[in-house]
Amino acid sequence: MTTPDAVDLALRPEEAGPTRGLVVLLAAAAALGTSTVYLLHPAVADVAHTLRTDLATVGLALAGGPVGYLLGLVLLVPLVDRHPPNRLLAAAFASLAATLVLTAGAALVGAVGGVVVICVALGLTGGFSAVGAALSSLAGRLTPAHRRATVLGVVTAGIAAGILAGRVVGGWLTELLGWREMLLWVALACAVAAVGCLRMLPSSAAGTGRDLLAGLRSLPAVLLRYGELRLAAVRGALWFFAFCALWAGLAVALSQPPYSLSAERIGLYALAGLSGIAATPLAGIWTDRVGPRRVILVGLALAGLAAAGSAFALGSPVVVLACLAAVDAGLFAAQVANQSTVLAIDPAAPARFNSAYMAVYFVGGSAGTACGALVADRSGWPLVVALVSAAIGLAAALTLRGRAAAGRG
Repeated sequence: MTTPDAVDLALRPEEAGPTRGLVVLLAAAAALGTSTVYLLHPAVADVAHTLRTDLATVGLALAGGPVGYLLGLVLLVPLVDRHPPNRLLAAAFASLAATLVLTAGAALVGAVGGVVVICVALGLTGGFSAVGAALSSLAGRLTPAHRRATVLGVVTAGIAAGILAGRVVGGWLTELLGWREMLLWVALACAVAAVGCLRMLPSSAAGTGRDLLAGLRSLPAVLLRYGELRLAAVRGALWFFAFCALWAGLAVALSQPPYSLSAERIGLYALAGLSGIAATPLAGIWTDRVGPRRVILVGLALAGLAAAGSAFALGSPVVVLACLAAVDAGLFAAQVANQSTVLAIDPAAPARFNSAYMAVYFVGGSAGTACGALVADRSGWPLVVALVSAAIGLAAALTLRGRAAAGRG
């Protein structure tokens, strides 16, 4: 049996990088961890019914997930450079299992107490679900420069799969078993993942010598110092705003008349995200060959055109699914290329840069979720699409401007 020391030896960046099996493990773990924050999204009505409260109240409680995820990006991700990854990430998955069990028990304390428990528990779940971003940082550290974007593409595909699986599996298992039982099964999977991380991930830290508080204080300075990081963070936040606004607006629009779809059927729309999963490894390979800027611009062009095409097609599921597939493929491809530039700033200890990037990135996504749902409810689907297209267009403009500035430099 392979020992941790043998794994560490095989993963030195100056050598070949992580084995194929370890890359698959990183991707699978990233998928599971990321999925946990999306599990209840298609089951809002079921949770509200169980707790005998209204949809708006449960929707407010679900906001604990994004808030927790943002804190996890800032607090958890930088630790992967300071502590043995096997122990740190095993502890994160064990904590995810515990918070999911806590969420499942929310119905035992009544309506008001249940909403509070769900909000707090999902905040904790969101924080530990940032394990997906921590795994991408680890992949960047373990992989030599000539393969970094390719490996990152596989791990990012895992994160994309988690976003997809969280909605699809969450909706399907809620219909089949109930939302509490669904959470308990995912908690069991997280416990198994904790054991896998402890046994299979490397046991050596990067040894940056920077304590957590110093690392946290340095995040704003890192953003101010590195123009490449700033550009990547802002354009990434713009397209994650667009992505989250699109999906949040879609869920609201489909749950209302004349569609009035169930949680399971709304969750099935997330199958369009399969295209994003397929696009990310290809985007990583292409980025290693032609550079990130070209991949970003092509991805944004595809996503923008597809989003615009869905504006008046909500009544045609086939057209909407095709447009959503193209949007996901374009934005996930752009994300792989963009994040590869962040991880290349300091390949020996990339987690600090990735943490700063992902924090800004997720602020954009949180704003997109809120805006997409609000605009869909008050103004309709076409205005959601206009908002999404504007954000993607601005991200493309910033990328072109960055190229022009680089050319003048």
